[in-house]
Order: sequence, then C-alpha cells, then structure tokens
Amino acid sequence: MLRPVLAIGMLALLTGGAMAAEIACDGAFAADSSAQRLIETYGKDNVVTGDVPGPEGTTVLATTVFPNDPTKQMEFGWWDEDRLERLAYFTLPAEGTAPGGVKTGMSVTDVEALNGAPFKLGGFWWDYGGYGNFEGGKLAEAPGGCVVSVRFLPQADIPADLDVSTISGEVEIESGDPLLSRLDTRVTDINIGYPDFSQSED
Repeated sequence: MLRPVLAIGMLALLTGGAMAAEIACDGAFAADSSAQRLIETYGKDNVVTGDVPGPEGTTVLATTVFPNDPTKQMEFGWWDEDRLERLAYFTLPAEGTAPGGVKTGMSVTDVEALNGAPFKLGGFWWDYGGYGNFEGGKLAEAPGGCVVSVRFLPQADIPADLDVSTISGEVEIESGDPLLSRLDTRVTDINIGYPDFSQSED
C-alpha cells in the first residue's frame, strides 16, 4: 500500500536531506499544478522556466526546480505552456523515489518485485529504447492519476561474441529475459506524466 507523506518529501528536498521519501502525485506534483505553485513551494529563486533538451535534438519549454543543484534538480512540463499550468510530466531528483517505490539504479528484477508481476521493455540503443511497459501489476497505475515511466539500460560491457540482436532496436523484451541480468540492466531514468485531462472535458 502506498502511503507517501508529501510534506516530509518536500522538507527533504528543500533542506537537502535524504530523499528517500516516496513522491506522491499531489500538491506540487498534482495534475493541476502550475509554475506558480512551484514558486510558492520551493521559492522564486529556485524555479526557472525556459527551453530544455527534448527528444531527437528538439527543445521543449519546461520549468526547472533547483536548476543549479544536480542532486535536487527536477523538471516540470506543461500541457498549457502559455499559462504554465496543467502538469504534463515531471522528473525526479537524482535520489528521489517514484510512486510505487522505483528508484534509479534498480535492476529489472528489483522493479519486477515492486510491480508484483512480469512486464515488458522496449529494445535498447535507439532514441525511444529501454522503456518499461507495465500493462499489469502495481506500477500500471499510480494514485493521483499519474503514469510512471521507467527507462532501463544495460550497464555491463557487452562481450564481442554475445548476440544482443534480440534486445536491440524496436522489439519487446520480457522482464525475465536472462540477457537483462547478464548485462546488469538497471533503471537510468524515471518520468511521471499525466494525460491531458482537458481533452476529456470537451
């Protein structure tokens, strides 16, 4: 059962303490958040809005919290970029814990245990590779309506004689594939996103 205490999590972020608290999809991290709410939560001097790197060499508009501190830095994107409202996604600080307990550095086996069920991953070594697909299990849906996106990447060197074609490119990989363990595949990125709820209001 997920019982994150947002106030404790925010206190840790603001004071630079341990970031072990699990972030919840409410408050500053809720679907109805805004850049103004981030300023009220973290202070004007710690919040900057501007272009940030996007996929395939593009840039996107986002709000960055603690932009000068890599250990606490978080990025927030908006469905309404004019008003900087309606949260589209946010990233975690380096040592943050996502809803469901996922953290960077976890192995595929670790995440499978948190999910309580096997899942699938996209093949590696291309722009959209390595993302987990949680169609079932505890990570399929987080409280608050957010969606946890987890990206994995093998950390071990690949032996010259090892065939990795079955986990390369636009393919689906079962989380129990022995190649994932052999290559020490771990979580490298976590994003938490929201659907554009305004589309369902029309």
